[in-house]
Amino acid sequence: MQGRNDSEFINFWNPLLPKFCGEDSEYHGAYGFRLRQNLGIDQIERAYQILSNNPDTRQVVLQIWDGKIDLPDENATPAARDIPCNICSMLNIRNGRLEWTQILRSNDLFLGTPHNVVQFTSLQEILAGWLGLEVGSYYQLSNSLHAYVHDLKKYQISKQSKFLINTDNLALSKAVSQRSFQLLEDIMERLLAPDLEPEEFSLLLETDQLPEGYYNMLLVVAADSARRRKWTECCSNAISKCTNECLVHAWRQWEKRITL
Repeated sequence: MQGRNDSEFINFWNPLLPKFCGEDSEYHGAYGFRLRQNLGIDQIERAYQILSNNPDTRQVVLQIWDGKIDLPDENATPAARDIPCNICSMLNIRNGRLEWTQILRSNDLFLGTPHNVVQFTSLQEILAGWLGLEVGSYYQLSNSLHAYVHDLKKYQISKQSKFLINTDNLALSKAVSQRSFQLLEDIMERLLAPDLEPEEFSLLLETDQLPEGYYNMLLVVAADSARRRKWTECCSNAISKCTNECLVHAWRQWEKRITL
């Protein structure tokens, strides 16, 4: 949402990312940058303006793929290690609901699909809030849906029997949404700062300026910031404040897996 492509920011929370996407200071295929800056226009802002003025249009296509910088060279050498798998999004309003179709050229069932669904349904929900609409259906079309043999041992059927309800709402007005993302970005910058101390960490979480859904997101990244610093108590305190049982369950399962 902030249109960034600098690797240092995201690598703090995902230090394995350079293994897959390269070790440059900027990520070639960063979706936020592609959607908000790469083509010289803010496609998210333009989509909002278009759909606000013409809800019946069928011309809102958010372009992620850029053939000029993404196509391999004449010898089929990839242009970069971080080539976007998501190539475009198509948005339509039908019966007062924002419908979203996501197109992918290549889609890893284990490493890609779960993240893609969360990324773009979240964006769908955010834009629906800007437009004052209900969230409609989400369709994901993958040209190459695949699983690698070496990942098959990691696949499992969840033993979770309780049906968890996601209580968070990201569909807020444009002004509130943008203000919330700016505050999230500012706090996250401090959460990755080398000079952060436990006292400041606790103070950062005392903000009352974030709506519940956005605050819950903050608590998860804050808990991981504390975990990576081995601040056990800070980590536990952060996740204990989260009111979204889906996020808490996901955190607990992930925490259990990485400590095995």
